[in-house]
Amino acid sequence: MDSVSNNKSPTQEPKENGERPKWDNKVQYLLTCIGFAVGLGNVWRFPYLCQVYGGGAFLIPYLIALVFEGLPLLHMELAIGQRLRMGSIGVWNSMSPYLGGVGLASLTVSFLVGLFYNTILAWVHWYLFHSFQNPLPWRDCPVNQNLTGYVSECEKSSPVNYFWYRETLNITPNIETHGSLQWWLVLCLATAWCLVYICFIRGIETIGKAVYVTATFPYLVLTIFLIRALTLPGATSGLVYLFTPNWETLKNPKVWLDAATQIFFSLSLAFGGLIAFSSYNPRKNNCERDALIVGLVNSATSIYAIPIFAILGFKANENYNDCRAGNILSLTNAFNVGDQNITTENYGDWLIHLNESNPSEVASLDLKTCNLQTFLDESASGTGLAFIVFTEAVIKMPGSQVWAVLFFVMLFSLGLSSMFGNLEGVLTPLLDLHMVPKRMPKEIFTGLMCLTSFGVALIFTMGSGNYWLGIFNSYVGSLPLLVIAFFEIIAVVYIYGIKRFSDDEWMTGKRPNIYWQATWRVISPLMLLVVFLAYVVVQAETQPTYEAWNPEYLNFPLADVQPYPGWVFAICVLLSVIPIASIPLVALYTFIGFLKKSIIDRKNPNPDENKYYSTDL
Repeated sequence: MDSVSNNKSPTQEPKENGERPKWDNKVQYLLTCIGFAVGLGNVWRFPYLCQVYGGGAFLIPYLIALVFEGLPLLHMELAIGQRLRMGSIGVWNSMSPYLGGVGLASLTVSFLVGLFYNTILAWVHWYLFHSFQNPLPWRDCPVNQNLTGYVSECEKSSPVNYFWYRETLNITPNIETHGSLQWWLVLCLATAWCLVYICFIRGIETIGKAVYVTATFPYLVLTIFLIRALTLPGATSGLVYLFTPNWETLKNPKVWLDAATQIFFSLSLAFGGLIAFSSYNPRKNNCERDALIVGLVNSATSIYAIPIFAILGFKANENYNDCRAGNILSLTNAFNVGDQNITTENYGDWLIHLNESNPSEVASLDLKTCNLQTFLDESASGTGLAFIVFTEAVIKMPGSQVWAVLFFVMLFSLGLSSMFGNLEGVLTPLLDLHMVPKRMPKEIFTGLMCLTSFGVALIFTMGSGNYWLGIFNSYVGSLPLLVIAFFEIIAVVYIYGIKRFSDDEWMTGKRPNIYWQATWRVISPLMLLVVFLAYVVVQAETQPTYEAWNPEYLNFPLADVQPYPGWVFAICVLLSVIPIASIPLVALYTFIGFLKKSIIDRKNPNPDENKYYSTDL
C-alpha cells in the first residue's frame, strides 16, 4: 500500500511541512468540536424520536448506537486528523492514493449540506427579526384586502401556519411550480452568509473566538427554558409523556435504525469537519479523551433539550383547556344554562347528563373531542417543531417576545457552530492540496466560497424552496454519509492496518484498549453495513412523497401528500449518488494510472525517462 507515512515508525514524530495554524488552547478546540457536533437536530430531532418511539425506551437503542458506532468513529476521525495534520482529502490520499475519493466525497457532502443548513439560519433570522414585535405577527390572522374579515387561508388553517407558509416561504402548491425569489429571504440568506464569513474570515483564529459564545450560549438558554418551563401548567405532563417508556416499541426494527442514524448524524461524522479541526492539534494529544468528551456532551445535550417538550406539554394543556372551553360555551348557549354553571371541573358530568336527556341536540353541536393524550401525541420535528409548534406555544406564554427572541437566538447559535464545521470541511482540504493560488489571500478565497454558496442556495428562497430543502436534507445528508463512514473505517482497519494504527502512539496518544479494538475491527463496520442495508430496504419499500401546502386541496389545511415527479426523483437519486461517486472513480483512475506506469516501466527499464510520471492525485 502506498502511503506518505510508510517510511516512518509508529512512534516517530513526522516532520511538519510548513507552518500550520494551531488552536490557542484546548478549550477552543473542544468547544469547536462540540459546537459542530451539537446542532439543530439535538433540539428538534432527538426529543421527537423519544416521543414517537416509546419515550424513555428509545434511550436504550440510542445509547447502544453511541457506544458501538458513534464513539469509535469519532475517536478514529480525531486521531487520523491529528496525526496526519491534513484535511479529509489529504488524510485519505495519504493512507492510499486509491482512497482519495473518500475525502472528495466528504468535501462534496459538506458543501451541499452547508447550502441548505445556512438557509435554515436565514429562516431563523426572519423569525428573530419579527420576534421583537408586539404582538407577535403569528398570533393573529391578517385582515383581507376588503377589510371585511380575515384572510381565508389563515382562517382555514391557523395564524402560525399562515405566517410560516405564506408570510415567510410564500410557498407554491407543488414542487413543479417554482415561484419567484422572495426578496426578504434573499436578504436573510445574504445576512446569514455574511455572518458566517465574518466568523470564518481568518480560519481557526476567528472561529476559536466565536465558539466561546456560539457553543456555550445555547446551554444558557436551555437552562433558562428549563426553569421557566417547569413553572408552566401542564409542563410536567409533557415530561412524563416524553419519558414514560413503552417497551413494546423496541420490537420495531425502525426504532433501532433511527437510533443508529440519529447518533451518527448527531455527531457530524464523515463530513470531514472533525478531521480538519483535529488537524490543528499538537500531534501528541489525548484524542481518546477528546472523543469521549465530545460524544458524551453531544448526547447529554440532546437529553438536556427536554425543556422544549415541557413547553410543548404546556401547549397541549392550553389547547386541551381551550377545546373544553369551546365545548362549554356551545353547551351553555344551546341549552340556556346559566353562565359559570358548567365549568372545566364538572364539564364531564354535565356532558353525560345532557347526552342522556337530549342526545340529538348534543350530537347536532358537533362538539370537539377533547383528550389531553391526543394533544400530547401531536408530534413534530425539524422546521415543523421550530417554526410552527413552538411558535404557537410561545404565544400562550407570558412575555412571549422574550421567549421567542431567546429561542431563535439559541437556534442561530447552534446552527452557526455547525456551519463552521461544514465550511471547514470544504476549505481545509482545498488549502492543504494547494488548489488555491498562493497569491490569493485566504480571506478572499473564503469570501468567494461563501459567495458561491450563497448564489447556489438561492434555489431555496424560491416559492418551491422548502420542498427542495427537504430533498437535500433527505438525500444528501443521509445515505452518502453512511457510505463515507463505512469506507473510512474499512480504510483504517484493513488498508492502513489496525495494528499499525493502534501501535501509532503519535496518532492515538496511547495504545487503544480492547473496547476500541473490538469496535474498530468488527462491531462498528458491521453496524454501519447493517444500517446502510436497512436504510436502502426501507427507502426501496416506500414511494418517495412530499407534503405540499395547497390551499386548494380538498382536505386543507391537512398536508397534500404528493409523489415526486419523475424528473425530481431523478435529481433525488443523483444527490445520493454524486457525492459518493468519487470513491470508485478516483480508485479506478488511480488503478489505470498504475497500469499505465507499469506498462511504461516494462517498455522503458530506465526510470529516469519516466520520472515526470506520478499516479498521486
